[in-house]
Amino acid sequence: MSVRLAIRVRPGAARPGVGGEHGGALVVRVAARAVEGKATEAALRALAAALGVRRRDITLVSGATSRNKVVEVEGDSARLEAAADRLRNG
Repeated sequence: MSVRLAIRVRPGAARPGVGGEHGGALVVRVAARAVEGKATEAALRALAAALGVRRRDITLVSGATSRNKVVEVEGDSARLEAAADRLRNG
C-alpha cells in the first residue's frame, strides 16, 4: 500500500523539522539551500524520519524544482495517514 502526500519545502530554515500545514500541504523545513536538489533530498530524508519509514520508501512524484511537491510513501496506509495528520496538526 502507499499514500500520496503534498509537502511544502522551506529551504534554508534555521530550525529544520516536519510539522504544520501550508495550503493543505505538510510543511518540511530543511537547513539545506535549494541548490542542485539538496533541499529536496534533505526534505525527503526528514519526511522519512518523521514518518518512521526508510528513505527508499519515499518517491518524488512531482515538483522536483518547486517548493510544492507530491510524494508517494510506501507502507501501511492507515498508519502513514495518521502520522501525517499528527504532523500537520502539531
